[in-house]
Amino acid sequence: MKRLWAPWRMEYIQQEKPAGCIFCDKPGEERDRENLILHRGRHCFVIMNFYPYNNGHLMVVPFRHTADLAGLQKEEQLEMMELLGRCTRILAEAMKSQGFNVGMNLGRIAGAGVDDHLHFHIVPRWNGDTNFMPVAGNTRVLSQGLTESWELLRRFF
Repeated sequence: MKRLWAPWRMEYIQQEKPAGCIFCDKPGEERDRENLILHRGRHCFVIMNFYPYNNGHLMVVPFRHTADLAGLQKEEQLEMMELLGRCTRILAEAMKSQGFNVGMNLGRIAGAGVDDHLHFHIVPRWNGDTNFMPVAGNTRVLSQGLTESWELLRRFF
């Protein structure tokens, strides 16, 4: 599939990949704008996806490193669900999203890019966002850069 991406993507793609877990390392760096972290809760945080399916593609991630959904502590479960709801409200208000795909890929076989640290995806959707580009041209277009999306969404958290 061909994709049209903003210029920041090539720099990110070509950089050397860190040895650790991005969902453990990024919050520890305390560079939220650069790491696209929008919110830090007590047990979980909200981060923008560096490889978004749509503008505003967010992830809710527990701070604790785990791939075991059934093993989440009650406090982690509650905060994840609260943040999922909050993210949908924020995306609807800030970006005028009309719907959402919310889900989790558990394990590499299920499509998880990071399979050892579970995380929920929230992908905002709009009427007509599946347009002729992916259908006819096999190409995806993002209408806003990650930094601009971070600036917009950060105000709502």
